[in-house]
Amino acid sequence: MNYCVGVSLFACIATGAALQANAQSFVVPPELWDRPRSAAAVMERPAVRQAVAAWLAQPAARLLVRHGPGQESLLQAEEIRAWLIALALEAERVTLRNDLQAPASIQLEVIRD
Repeated sequence: MNYCVGVSLFACIATGAALQANAQSFVVPPELWDRPRSAAAVMERPAVRQAVAAWLAQPAARLLVRHGPGQESLLQAEEIRAWLIALALEAERVTLRNDLQAPASIQLEVIRD
């Protein structure tokens, strides 16, 4: 388990992983929703870590949480957005978009403005 917690985890991610995250779209695995979640559990997911690292590496970027149709997908997208904001991402730079086909995993996409 990573020794970094909360906001300090972002500093740990930014030091190395930001340079490794060349792709700008990251799929959150469905397993995340099968267990209780915490800040540490959310940030332990490689897709979330990589998306945050890519976002941190681009100061003007936005993080788009893409989800499929249906209430469950929307609730998952809203929850991941809430976790990201709780972990210090700026709320106005994290948005939701319902544009994936069902059934689809949540995707985090870093968009340069």
